[in-house]
Amino acid sequence: MDAGPPPCAYGDEGGGVRQGYVRDDQRLIPMGDRPPETRRVHPKLSFEVALFVRFHLLPARRARRRPNAPENGQSLVEFSLILMPLFLILLGIIQFGFIFNSYVTMTNAARDAARLGTVYVYDRTLTKAQNDLARNNSIKSQVISSMNVLSTTSPHFATSGTWTQSGLVFTNGDLVVTYEIPADVTDSDPRTGERVTVSATYHQDLVIPLISQFLPKDANGRMGLSGVVTMVIN
Repeated sequence: MDAGPPPCAYGDEGGGVRQGYVRDDQRLIPMGDRPPETRRVHPKLSFEVALFVRFHLLPARRARRRPNAPENGQSLVEFSLILMPLFLILLGIIQFGFIFNSYVTMTNAARDAARLGTVYVYDRTLTKAQNDLARNNSIKSQVISSMNVLSTTSPHFATSGTWTQSGLVFTNGDLVVTYEIPADVTDSDPRTGERVTVSATYHQDLVIPLISQFLPKDANGRMGLSGVVTMVIN
């Protein structure tokens, strides 16, 4: 006579439910404080699959059913603590991006102007002072044309039609042209072999709040960025 399928579960001394087979392809899975469930498994992998279900699938299901509210609150507090430092870093990157762009632009503008000053063609029909003025004006025009998107007017970059001379230093607002005579060079009207230094200062707006409090500023609340280049006159 057929004895029938094996029992699905049997009780232990404490009244608990132990695992057992219902059929060859099913296994009884304990569910803690709930009635046990059966899972269809491969006969050769029944034990391994039962362990996987017990320790991986069931805890994940319980976690989805009962989200841990204290952990969610903790994540919110941690995010709020790091939000301000991240916000300051982002603002600093933006402000220093503006500063770096202005500095590179002014340096390139001073270099282009100094190069133009070194190849200035001396006009022998003019005096030395008149040639210096013509060379300085060509330097000023080159600086302004090389400033690209930067403002070329006051208060960011101020120039005028009048030059102020103090020895070999010529000043026109935020533009300064300086001539230097090396020890081994004799001064001449074309200034051949002498050095010319172009210094152009741009007054950068500090538009990002908080960050501007940590940066140097002039009397108008702007940051002076100078491009200075020296070359030898040909």
